Amino acid sequence: MADISPVRIFRDSESRRQYRSGGFFLKIGVLILFLFAPFLFPSFKSIDLAMRIIIFATLVASFDILLGYTGIISFGHGMFFGIGAYSLGFFLSKYGDPTYLNMVLAFLAAVAVSFLLALLISFLSLRVKAIFFAMITLALAEFALILAMKLSRFSGGEDGISISLPGLFAVSTNFGRFLNLDITGRIMAYYFILLCCLVLFLMMLRFIHSPLGRVLQSIRDNVQRAEALGYSTFIFQTISISFGCVVASMVGVLYALWVGYVNPESSLSISIVLDILIMVIIGGMGTLYGGIIGAAFLQITQTFLPDLQKLSLELFPQAGWLQIAMERWLLIFGVLFVLVVFFFPRGVMGTIQEYTARRKAVKAS
Repeated sequence: MADISPVRIFRDSESRRQYRSGGFFLKIGVLILFLFAPFLFPSFKSIDLAMRIIIFATLVASFDILLGYTGIISFGHGMFFGIGAYSLGFFLSKYGDPTYLNMVLAFLAAVAVSFLLALLISFLSLRVKAIFFAMITLALAEFALILAMKLSRFSGGEDGISISLPGLFAVSTNFGRFLNLDITGRIMAYYFILLCCLVLFLMMLRFIHSPLGRVLQSIRDNVQRAEALGYSTFIFQTISISFGCVVASMVGVLYALWVGYVNPESSLSISIVLDILIMVIIGGMGTLYGGIIGAAFLQITQTFLPDLQKLSLELFPQAGWLQIAMERWLLIFGVLFVLVVFFFPRGVMGTIQEYTARRKAVKAS
């Protein structure tokens, strides 16, 4: 029997250890929570919140591959998200019928267009410095938004496109009740999107933990050193951009499948990229899992902070100053964001990982 190398022994021990760690069971717990969310919180608002966390956590993870793992700043990520959303609108409503075949074609079209556009942007813009690349992607995102608004005959303009879904996902579909929950087309769409996002997330995990992903991290840390080792940084950065943008476009298809509607403001707005940046900063760059924390923080605050005004009026009807404060819930969100950044300078997940690494180093010494 051939001797097993020390590297192989180390990797096997690390693999066994990760399946017994607290982090692994925490991930399983989060997955179980999302699996049973429709049964635990059957209201439409709660299910919609859970779905938005799932969708945007996957979208943030795709952006983290560019920013956190490759060091590429791009303001055009929302454009690819919009390409996916509009692909579903075109194939299922604008220029096609709501069939499962057209839904598959929408996925394929989104992947093809996003891949080709990402390649084009990479070859034309990646040679410039980081900040100039970011400005170019911002200009392209604005151009895509203007096109979607002005070409109303093609894209529906500001009115957008209402999407009709196939029978399994149609709002009118009802399969009866199970555990006091109506199994409707929305519930079927919820679990389909959850499954797709899980597959996409596992693909991204495999991508960053592969040898290719490790090269990307070396490029992020030191471009000159990676080039000195013989790596073509331009090619590897192009692969990273293409992969991240393709995933974003597929998430855009899933988003349109859930909301059943697409327009420039909801799919191509620059505010989408700003929200993604906030979620990455809160969750932690270069962590991937941090996208779940960032998405949960942003979506929960945006969902429930506006309700605090009504709640404060019912509980404290005489407190005028409190009503004024609750009307400016964005200010409260800003304060919460500053506090998170102050106490978690590397993001929540990044700070936890840094603390865990220091504890391991202390124990090892």
